[in-house]
Amino acid sequence: MSVGRKDEGTVHNRIPMLRAERGVSRRDLATALGVHYQTIGYLERGEYSPSLHLALRIAAYFEVPVEVIFSLEPFPRIGSTS
Repeated sequence: MSVGRKDEGTVHNRIPMLRAERGVSRRDLATALGVHYQTIGYLERGEYSPSLHLALRIAAYFEVPVEVIFSLEPFPRIGSTS
């Protein structure tokens, strides 16, 4: 892991992909998590980093490990050859 990166503090996520895959709207996810639906949009756009508690609740909702959803490094594009 590099130290002093330019995007330090950015938490990348796969929330939009998981929502689309499972047919879950932002509003439905927000309701299930007890947060405002705009919070989901902020998370997806990287405008807001979730608390550990919220990140774990999102992972539990999708029934995947938290590192499948969140990363400090950008996720590779699906189908990318590089």
